[in-house]
Amino acid sequence: MDESFAERLESVERRIAAACAKAGRPRDSVTLLAVSKTKPPEAVRDAAECGLRRFGENRVQEAQAKIPLCPAGLEWHLIGHLQSNKAKVAAQYFQMVHSVDSLKLLQALDAHAGTTLPVLLQVNVSGEAAKFGMKPAEVAGVIEAANQMQKVEVHGLMTIPPFTPDPEKARAHFVALRELRDRLEDETGTPLPELSMGMSHDLEVAIEEGSTWVRIGTDLFGSRN
Repeated sequence: MDESFAERLESVERRIAAACAKAGRPRDSVTLLAVSKTKPPEAVRDAAECGLRRFGENRVQEAQAKIPLCPAGLEWHLIGHLQSNKAKVAAQYFQMVHSVDSLKLLQALDAHAGTTLPVLLQVNVSGEAAKFGMKPAEVAGVIEAANQMQKVEVHGLMTIPPFTPDPEKARAHFVALRELRDRLEDETGTPLPELSMGMSHDLEVAIEEGSTWVRIGTDLFGSRN
């Protein structure tokens, strides 16, 4: 028999709580982002009925169609690659963007945001050619530029490590992001409290290394079609 959403959520919550306890962190230092990409509004409704309020989407177009059909009062986060020409729509629909990977995109979001828009800078710490994200050396300059902007506020960093079935192999990438964040806080004098890292298969390792946002899709909503 298939597990209910509530049962899957309980299982994920147990894992997050155990990882926080192991790392000596309070449970409320980590926010669960339910990744609802490719899932219908009904799935979001089920999740909202179980108390979840923050949802992650990958594509602006999909979110634009889906969000109006979902319960009101939810918080929407963009976690997928965003092209500058879609920044206007993204600024309208999302309360936070985790995947800002260029100064050009940051400027476009700043121009279109109607109110303060928290963002995370996506960093390609692995150097994988196929991955989006800034090079670590570029990030300080982008933060300095953001500090002069009106609407966008950089709250931290995000990364997606190369996929590997062994979560331990992601650890070095999470450590690299955390150490980069610590260095950037010193260099730029900008508080960067948020680290968005860790998904269904490696959330424990991410939390042990300082993640404040875990992006969970498969283990909540089941595998994607």
